[in-house]
Amino acid sequence: MTEDLETLLQEIRACRICRERPDGPCLPHEPRPVLVVSTEARILIASQAPGMRVHETGLPFNDRSGDRLRSWMGVTREEFYDPKRFAIVPMGFCFPGYDRNGGDLPPRRECAPQWRARVLAHMPQVEFILTIGQYAQAWHLAGRRRGSLTETVREWRAILESPASPRVLPLPHPSWRNTAWLKKNPWFEEELVPALKREIRARI
Repeated sequence: MTEDLETLLQEIRACRICRERPDGPCLPHEPRPVLVVSTEARILIASQAPGMRVHETGLPFNDRSGDRLRSWMGVTREEFYDPKRFAIVPMGFCFPGYDRNGGDLPPRRECAPQWRARVLAHMPQVEFILTIGQYAQAWHLAGRRRGSLTETVREWRAILESPASPRVLPLPHPSWRNTAWLKKNPWFEEELVPALKREIRARI
């Protein structure tokens, strides 16, 4: 690794590509990149993009989605925010804004091509990746991704047991907007969540 990590993080914190050279509509507010890079954590949380509360506080998953995710993982807030245990690197580092229906927009398209490979290169120790949502799954699962998010998550056993390294587990987004999805797919909390907790506990 020839690139200094602190220099890279300084570049990310100063990034304004989605304001100055946007791929589509300009980011509607000042950028505030939010991520946790760790050279010690064995688990990477590959999420989508910060929401408004995370944008305001600068703390990833500092919202109801984070509460649900921590419940799925079986960890406390203290454990979750320990960079020796977890790295948190979303596909887009800044809150992308809202769509016309009041939902969060997808991660900015400029972010991952610019930064993701460079950040991940500093974390060769990662053994286990949680891919949250379709954008993280598209990046990290490549040919193992199925036609839809539901189909991909339903194939979690085959994906988890793949000989590829690091091990990867696909998850839906823990947003409370997905409560109906969870009710329609009870196997997720009955079968996948216990396996997720075991994988986490084996590494923290």
